[in-house]
Amino acid sequence: MTSTAATGDHRRAKSAAFLFACGCAGAAPHWLDPARSLWPAISLALMLGGYALRTVLRAELLRGPSTQDSPTSAPFPVGEFPTLDVVVAARDEQAVVARLVERLTALRYPTDQLSTWVIDDGSLDQTPALLDALAANHPTLNVIHRPRDAGGGKSGALNTALGQLKGEWLLVLDADAQLQDDLLERLVPYALDGGWSAVQLRKAVIDADRNWLTRSQAMEMALDAVIQSGRLTGGGVVELRGNGQLIKRSMLEASGGFNEDTVTDDLDLSFRLLTHGALVGILWDPPVQEEAVPGLSALWKQRQRWAEGGLQRFFDYWPTLTSSQLSVRQRWDLACFFLLQYGLPVVSFADLSTSVITRTPPTYWPLSIVAFSVSALAYLRGCRGANQGPPIPSPGLWNLLVAITYLGHWFVVIPWVTLKMSIFPKRLVWAKTSHGGELPVQA
Repeated sequence: MTSTAATGDHRRAKSAAFLFACGCAGAAPHWLDPARSLWPAISLALMLGGYALRTVLRAELLRGPSTQDSPTSAPFPVGEFPTLDVVVAARDEQAVVARLVERLTALRYPTDQLSTWVIDDGSLDQTPALLDALAANHPTLNVIHRPRDAGGGKSGALNTALGQLKGEWLLVLDADAQLQDDLLERLVPYALDGGWSAVQLRKAVIDADRNWLTRSQAMEMALDAVIQSGRLTGGGVVELRGNGQLIKRSMLEASGGFNEDTVTDDLDLSFRLLTHGALVGILWDPPVQEEAVPGLSALWKQRQRWAEGGLQRFFDYWPTLTSSQLSVRQRWDLACFFLLQYGLPVVSFADLSTSVITRTPPTYWPLSIVAFSVSALAYLRGCRGANQGPPIPSPGLWNLLVAITYLGHWFVVIPWVTLKMSIFPKRLVWAKTSHGGELPVQA
């Protein structure tokens, strides 16, 4: 399966142009009359703040249809469930692979309609032997062994399986994913009834109580789901998040499969589906449960990859994203999201740097205050909402202050990654997060 996008074309030039534009935007107000220096930030705060506030307030935290204890009592007729493949790409996952298979084999779904696939992507630990032993005991488990140097990263591993899948839909999971037994019975009817071509499950952290960092990540996942839900309600764009993404196979193949030239297959696929007219939904409950990143070093590596892939997809698909192929609401949503997620951190860094050099006050603080304030509101909505997964930390004053401060890491990560992308050529490395596998699933 090959990519249809010219991913990485003129990557450094595009990154440098973005960096230069944001640098000029951040520095320019310092040369205005002091009485007017805040006008650009105030104007953007009103425009982007209004967009963000509406997004958070109109979010609908949707849930899949409830089920009873028996699979035959599901509200969706059993005979109408489509064929489905559950697919996991695993590399060096000996700590979690047995638990993963246990959870996958416990999923309730018509047996003759479900297949499970795990791709061992050149693991150097005991993952291959464990998978072979598990496959011997679980006839529905299909194991694919792939050489470590096969290339393409996670996307390459998923494409290897894609050529063998027969199901109408596929659910892509990470190796540390934990699922409620009735997840498929609720997720698939939601996708079919909504007319979606793909659905992203809310991601929930199972070890939020480990430390302040895992607690902040759990709150961040709730915030992200609130924002995604609000974007969907407002006619905007929902993005896939890698773990817990249900995709219609025919639409995936029409979009060219998984892009092997990107470091974030999920974010890239979101835009490829969008350009093919696919509708993507999001489901609050039931969630897909996963481990948080345990330390700052691992978080730094993960967020650099997310930032790089996030920026790359906008550079790659920008002509389509700004064309009449998308609706006005979709284009407006993408423009505002891009400015808040990627533009604001780089502009703020340039503003602060210019402030230090010229010994003048920063000028973009009104926009930053609005962005963090709306984030606090999203935290409140997400952390206080009904939740069928692991407990979400309470948004008390202390937790809220820590979580808001934690979001500030993006104001370092985004400028740094933009600078790196402007200077260095792209390196495709599957920088996977290590999984411990100590914690049980939350029902």
